[in-house]
Amino acid sequence: MKATPLQVNGLTVAYQKKPVLTDVTFEAPAGKLIGIVGPNGAGKSTLIKAALGLIPKLSGDVAFFGQSYKMQRKQIGYVPQRESVDWDFPTNALDVVTMGRYGHLGLFKRPGKKEKDIAMHCLEKVGMADFANRQISQLSGGQQQRIFLARALAQDASLYFMDEPFVGVDAATEKAIIALLEDLKKQGKTVLVVHHDLSTVKEYFDWVMLLNESIIAYGPTEETFTHANLHQAYGGRLALLDREEVKSREEVTTG
Repeated sequence: MKATPLQVNGLTVAYQKKPVLTDVTFEAPAGKLIGIVGPNGAGKSTLIKAALGLIPKLSGDVAFFGQSYKMQRKQIGYVPQRESVDWDFPTNALDVVTMGRYGHLGLFKRPGKKEKDIAMHCLEKVGMADFANRQISQLSGGQQQRIFLARALAQDASLYFMDEPFVGVDAATEKAIIALLEDLKKQGKTVLVVHHDLSTVKEYFDWVMLLNESIIAYGPTEETFTHANLHQAYGGRLALLDREEVKSREEVTTG
Protein backbone atom coordinates (compact mmCIF):
# COMPACT_ATOMS: atom_id res chain seq x y z
CA MET A 1 0.00 0.00 0.00
CA LYS A 2 1.37 3.36 -1.08
CA ALA A 3 2.12 5.90 1.68
CA THR A 4 0.01 9.06 1.94
CA PRO A 5 1.72 12.03 0.23
CA LEU A 6 1.52 14.18 3.38
CA GLN A 7 0.75 13.42 7.02
CA VAL A 8 0.82 16.19 9.63
CA ASN A 9 0.35 15.28 13.30
CA GLY A 10 0.02 17.80 16.14
CA LEU A 11 1.87 20.63 14.37
CA THR A 12 2.21 23.64 16.66
CA VAL A 13 4.08 26.85 15.76
CA ALA A 14 4.55 30.09 17.69
CA TYR A 15 6.15 33.46 16.92
CA GLN A 16 7.62 35.15 20.01
CA LYS A 17 5.54 32.86 22.26
CA LYS A 18 2.31 33.77 20.43
CA PRO A 19 0.64 30.65 18.96
CA VAL A 20 0.18 30.81 15.20
CA LEU A 21 -0.74 27.15 14.62
CA THR A 22 -2.09 24.86 17.34
CA ASP A 23 -2.24 21.06 17.13
CA VAL A 24 -2.80 20.86 13.36
CA THR A 25 -3.38 17.27 12.24
CA PHE A 26 -4.43 16.11 8.75
CA GLU A 27 -3.58 13.90 5.77
CA ALA A 28 -3.43 14.99 2.14
CA PRO A 29 -4.77 12.25 -0.15
CA ALA A 30 -3.06 11.53 -3.46
CA GLY A 31 -4.23 13.16 -6.68
CA LYS A 32 -6.20 16.01 -5.09
CA LEU A 33 -6.13 19.79 -5.46
CA ILE A 34 -6.42 21.08 -1.89
CA GLY A 35 -7.17 24.71 -1.06
CA ILE A 36 -6.03 26.19 2.26
CA VAL A 37 -8.19 29.18 3.17
CA GLY A 38 -8.73 31.35 6.21
CA PRO A 39 -8.51 34.97 7.38
CA ASN A 40 -5.31 37.01 7.38
CA GLY A 41 -3.00 35.83 10.15
CA ALA A 42 -4.68 32.41 10.31
CA GLY A 43 -1.38 30.57 9.78
CA LYS A 44 -1.85 29.42 6.16
CA SER A 45 1.66 30.27 4.91
CA THR A 46 3.09 29.25 8.28
CA LEU A 47 1.59 25.78 7.82
CA ILE A 48 3.43 25.27 4.52
CA LYS A 49 6.73 26.71 5.78
CA ALA A 50 6.66 24.68 8.99
CA ALA A 51 5.82 21.47 7.11
CA LEU A 52 8.81 22.07 4.82
CA GLY A 53 11.11 22.88 7.73
CA LEU A 54 11.63 26.49 6.59
CA ILE A 55 10.60 27.76 10.03
CA PRO A 56 10.90 25.98 13.40
CA LYS A 57 7.96 24.22 15.01
CA LEU A 58 7.25 23.84 18.72
CA SER A 59 5.93 20.32 18.34
CA GLY A 60 4.46 17.86 15.87
CA ASP A 61 5.54 15.46 13.16
CA VAL A 62 5.40 15.75 9.37
CA ALA A 63 5.83 12.81 7.00
CA PHE A 64 6.12 12.90 3.20
CA PHE A 65 5.19 9.58 1.62
CA GLY A 66 5.86 8.02 5.03
CA GLN A 67 9.36 9.49 5.36
CA SER A 68 11.17 12.68 6.39
CA TYR A 69 11.46 15.71 4.12
CA LYS A 70 15.18 15.04 3.74
CA MET A 71 14.48 11.55 2.38
CA GLN A 72 11.76 12.72 -0.03
CA ARG A 73 12.82 16.24 -1.00
CA LYS A 74 13.07 15.32 -4.73
CA GLN A 75 9.35 14.50 -4.62
CA ILE A 76 8.34 17.87 -3.15
CA GLY A 77 7.90 21.12 -5.09
CA TYR A 78 7.39 24.56 -3.53
CA VAL A 79 6.17 27.81 -5.10
CA PRO A 80 6.68 30.61 -2.53
CA GLN A 81 4.85 33.93 -2.40
CA ARG A 82 6.11 36.15 -5.19
CA GLU A 83 7.01 39.06 -2.88
CA SER A 84 9.37 36.82 -0.90
CA VAL A 85 11.69 36.44 -3.90
CA ASP A 86 14.59 38.74 -4.87
CA TRP A 87 13.54 39.50 -8.45
CA ASP A 88 16.54 41.80 -8.98
CA PHE A 89 18.92 38.83 -8.90
CA PRO A 90 20.77 38.87 -12.26
CA THR A 91 19.49 35.72 -13.97
CA ASN A 92 17.15 34.89 -16.84
CA ALA A 93 13.92 32.91 -16.94
CA LEU A 94 15.46 29.74 -18.42
CA ASP A 95 18.13 29.58 -15.71
CA VAL A 96 15.51 29.95 -12.97
CA VAL A 97 13.44 27.09 -14.40
CA THR A 98 16.55 24.94 -14.86
CA MET A 99 17.15 25.25 -11.10
CA GLY A 100 14.18 22.94 -10.71
CA ARG A 101 16.34 20.13 -12.12
CA TYR A 102 19.16 20.45 -9.55
CA GLY A 103 17.66 17.79 -7.26
CA HIS A 104 17.94 15.25 -10.08
CA LEU A 105 21.66 15.97 -10.64
CA GLY A 106 24.64 14.76 -8.66
CA LEU A 107 26.20 17.05 -6.10
CA PHE A 108 28.84 18.50 -8.44
CA LYS A 109 27.12 17.92 -11.81
CA ARG A 110 26.12 20.97 -13.81
CA PRO A 111 22.88 21.03 -15.84
CA GLY A 112 23.41 20.05 -19.47
CA LYS A 113 21.33 19.96 -22.65
CA LYS A 114 18.81 17.48 -21.23
CA GLU A 115 18.03 19.77 -18.25
CA LYS A 116 17.81 22.85 -20.49
CA ASP A 117 15.44 21.02 -22.86
CA ILE A 118 13.20 20.00 -19.95
CA ALA A 119 13.24 23.58 -18.66
CA MET A 120 12.26 24.92 -22.11
CA HIS A 121 9.40 22.42 -22.32
CA CYS A 122 8.14 23.64 -18.93
CA LEU A 123 8.37 27.26 -20.10
CA GLU A 124 6.27 26.29 -23.13
CA LYS A 125 3.68 24.70 -20.84
CA VAL A 126 3.16 28.01 -19.01
CA GLY A 127 3.28 30.12 -22.19
CA MET A 128 6.68 31.68 -21.43
CA ALA A 129 9.02 30.10 -24.01
CA ASP A 130 9.48 33.45 -25.79
CA PHE A 131 10.81 34.94 -22.55
CA ALA A 132 13.48 32.30 -21.88
CA ASN A 133 16.38 34.76 -22.14
CA ARG A 134 14.61 37.68 -20.46
CA GLN A 135 16.01 38.88 -17.12
CA ILE A 136 13.50 38.02 -14.39
CA SER A 137 13.51 41.65 -13.15
CA GLN A 138 12.07 42.69 -16.55
CA LEU A 139 9.04 40.43 -16.28
CA SER A 140 5.58 41.43 -15.07
CA GLY A 141 4.14 39.99 -11.85
CA GLY A 142 2.07 37.43 -13.73
CA GLN A 143 5.03 36.43 -15.88
CA GLN A 144 7.24 36.01 -12.80
CA GLN A 145 4.63 33.74 -11.25
CA ARG A 146 4.53 31.61 -14.39
CA ILE A 147 8.33 31.27 -14.27
CA PHE A 148 8.13 29.94 -10.71
CA LEU A 149 5.41 27.50 -11.70
CA ALA A 150 7.57 26.31 -14.59
CA ARG A 151 10.46 25.77 -12.18
CA ALA A 152 8.21 23.61 -9.98
CA LEU A 153 7.10 21.65 -13.06
CA ALA A 154 10.72 21.07 -14.06
CA GLN A 155 11.30 19.43 -10.70
CA ASP A 156 8.74 16.75 -11.64
CA ALA A 157 7.64 16.33 -8.02
CA SER A 158 4.73 14.25 -6.72
CA LEU A 159 3.62 16.72 -4.03
CA TYR A 160 3.43 20.49 -4.55
CA PHE A 161 2.97 23.38 -2.14
CA MET A 162 1.91 26.73 -3.64
CA ASP A 163 1.66 29.86 -1.48
CA GLU A 164 -0.93 32.28 -2.93
CA PRO A 165 -0.06 31.70 -6.62
CA PHE A 166 -3.07 33.75 -7.81
CA VAL A 167 -2.22 36.98 -5.96
CA GLY A 168 -1.52 39.92 -8.26
CA VAL A 169 -1.79 37.99 -11.53
CA ASP A 170 -3.88 38.85 -14.59
CA ALA A 171 -6.85 36.79 -15.79
CA ALA A 172 -4.78 35.01 -18.47
CA THR A 173 -2.20 33.90 -15.90
CA GLU A 174 -4.92 32.72 -13.52
CA LYS A 175 -6.38 30.55 -16.31
CA ALA A 176 -2.89 29.21 -17.09
CA ILE A 177 -2.33 28.32 -13.43
CA ILE A 178 -5.66 26.49 -13.19
CA ALA A 179 -4.93 24.54 -16.39
CA LEU A 180 -1.56 23.59 -14.91
CA LEU A 181 -3.14 22.44 -11.63
CA GLU A 182 -5.66 20.31 -13.50
CA ASP A 183 -2.83 18.77 -15.54
CA LEU A 184 -0.88 17.93 -12.37
CA LYS A 185 -4.02 16.33 -10.91
CA LYS A 186 -4.48 14.17 -14.03
CA GLN A 187 -0.93 12.92 -13.50
CA GLY A 188 -1.86 11.84 -9.97
CA LYS A 189 0.04 14.65 -8.25
CA THR A 190 -1.13 16.21 -4.99
CA VAL A 191 -1.21 20.02 -4.75
CA LEU A 192 -1.82 22.17 -1.65
CA VAL A 193 -2.58 25.81 -2.45
CA VAL A 194 -2.85 28.73 -0.03
CA HIS A 195 -5.78 30.70 -1.47
CA HIS A 196 -7.63 33.87 -0.53
CA ASP A 197 -10.51 34.22 -3.02
CA LEU A 198 -13.51 32.44 -1.49
CA SER A 199 -15.60 32.89 -4.66
CA THR A 200 -13.40 30.46 -6.64
CA VAL A 201 -12.80 27.75 -4.02
CA LYS A 202 -15.60 25.44 -5.20
CA GLU A 203 -14.51 25.83 -8.82
CA TYR A 204 -10.78 25.25 -8.25
CA PHE A 205 -10.37 22.67 -5.46
CA ASP A 206 -11.45 19.08 -4.76
CA TRP A 207 -10.71 19.42 -1.05
CA VAL A 208 -10.50 22.44 1.21
CA MET A 209 -9.02 23.23 4.61
CA LEU A 210 -10.55 26.06 6.64
CA LEU A 211 -7.82 27.26 8.96
CA ASN A 212 -7.72 29.81 11.75
CA GLU A 213 -4.80 28.88 14.02
CA SER A 214 -6.28 25.38 14.18
CA ILE A 215 -8.25 23.44 11.57
CA ILE A 216 -11.91 24.47 11.58
CA ALA A 217 -12.93 22.00 8.88
CA TYR A 218 -11.17 19.81 6.31
CA GLY A 219 -12.37 17.45 3.61
CA PRO A 220 -14.08 17.31 0.19
CA THR A 221 -15.09 20.82 -0.86
CA GLU A 222 -18.79 20.04 -1.35
CA GLU A 223 -19.06 18.82 2.25
CA THR A 224 -16.64 21.21 3.93
CA PHE A 225 -17.05 24.59 2.25
CA THR A 226 -20.29 25.52 4.02
CA HIS A 227 -21.49 28.86 5.32
CA ALA A 228 -21.48 27.52 8.88
CA ASN A 229 -17.83 26.44 8.64
CA LEU A 230 -16.87 29.70 6.92
CA HIS A 231 -18.56 31.69 9.66
CA GLN A 232 -16.64 29.73 12.27
CA ALA A 233 -13.35 30.38 10.47
CA TYR A 234 -13.89 34.05 9.60
CA GLY A 235 -16.33 35.24 12.29
CA GLY A 236 -17.65 38.75 11.72
CA ARG A 237 -15.24 39.23 8.81
CA LEU A 238 -17.35 36.89 6.67
CA ALA A 239 -20.15 39.48 6.26
CA LEU A 240 -17.56 42.00 5.07
CA LEU A 241 -16.15 39.48 2.59
CA ASP A 242 -19.67 38.75 1.32
CA ARG A 243 -20.32 42.48 0.75
CA GLU A 244 -17.00 42.91 -1.09
CA GLU A 245 -17.79 39.92 -3.31
CA VAL A 246 -21.25 41.29 -4.19
CA LYS A 247 -19.74 44.73 -4.90
CA SER A 248 -17.05 43.30 -7.20
CA ARG A 249 -19.67 41.27 -9.12
CA GLU A 250 -21.83 44.39 -9.54
CA GLU A 251 -18.80 46.29 -10.88
CA VAL A 252 -18.15 43.51 -13.42
CA THR A 253 -21.82 43.52 -14.46
CA THR A 254 -22.10 47.28 -14.85
CA GLY A 255 -18.52 47.89 -16.04
